[in-house]
Amino acid sequence: MHPIVKPALRRGWRDLSTVQFGVAPAHALVLGPMDTATSSFLTLLDGTRGLPLLREEARRMGLPDGHVDRLLGELTRAGLLDDSTGGGPAADALRERGGAMDRLRADLASLSLQSPEPGGAVARMAARRSMRVRVRGAGRVGAAVASVLAAAGIGRVDVVDGGQVQPWDVAPGGLPAESVGERRDVAARQAVRQAAPGRPDRRPAEPEGAAGLSLVIIAPRDGLDAYAPAPAAAEELIASGTPHLYAGVLEGTGVVGPLVLPGTTACAECLFRQRADHDPTWPRMLAQWRSGTTRQVAACDVALSTSVAGLTAGHALAFLDGEPSACAGARWKAAVPGFEWRSSPIWPHPSCSCGAGASVKGDRPTADEKPHATMAG
Repeated sequence: MHPIVKPALRRGWRDLSTVQFGVAPAHALVLGPMDTATSSFLTLLDGTRGLPLLREEARRMGLPDGHVDRLLGELTRAGLLDDSTGGGPAADALRERGGAMDRLRADLASLSLQSPEPGGAVARMAARRSMRVRVRGAGRVGAAVASVLAAAGIGRVDVVDGGQVQPWDVAPGGLPAESVGERRDVAARQAVRQAAPGRPDRRPAEPEGAAGLSLVIIAPRDGLDAYAPAPAAAEELIASGTPHLYAGVLEGTGVVGPLVLPGTTACAECLFRQRADHDPTWPRMLAQWRSGTTRQVAACDVALSTSVAGLTAGHALAFLDGEPSACAGARWKAAVPGFEWRSSPIWPHPSCSCGAGASVKGDRPTADEKPHATMAG
């Protein structure tokens, strides 16, 4: 073990014997009392020394026997200590990829705040390399989500879509202007390769089935299919038990969620049944919206779509890293121009065939409300 005080946290002394690690309250911790010799010893915890050398340095500084081990134990319990050589064989393999490792250092520093155990952050990052994610949709949201996931170290990010890139598909972090006219899926996969640390070589396309997928992100270019997703489009995912997350922009509203854990959390059919229970006109209105054809370019504010893509990628990474997801059984919505994100629960429906509602008794309030009625005059 080569201990290192997590460099992501800025250090400051509140007084001569009390040190604060971190600025923002979400991760800040205060330790004390701490004598001058111990505070000087902290500077040696930079990941370049093993335990034998640290114990020897402590003796030279006049610290008593056992002091180093007690200090390291306290720092570990506080979640402040990392191990520059930890994480296991997969982490060692990642460290050997020097260029890729450098690209991921900022992400690793952030992961260290979520991984209390020494070596936990690099172990999580190494685990991402073995994951496979598919993004359905290569519009402003889907292409950006795919690029962010690749940049964050997900080993395989595939994108599925049809048609050609249009000028209005172009967005920062997603499809570049020079891709206009290319096949959407080809252009999106190229953007993924450009974003990925280490720039992996071109690999053959994965089979279309859901087998082996860690997560599917459904980010259709038609925002209605994210706001009111069709249950039939996710039947294979439900049957195979594949987690999937919805995201998109409809008119001036961005939607992230729900994250569907088949058999556990609410699915697209639960959402449809829930809405229909509280608004009997919903199926009729939805059928009209889906059957209507228009030649107009759909509204998709670039700032809103970028915000949706970032939030979607963040929730996806949290799930893939094994953290509880705020999108499981819920979805987040924000509308222009306020951009205020609000979360609404999506309950499993007792009558849905997905099985998540088997234990649900009685009716629960829907996550959406009917539109306000107005009268002209």
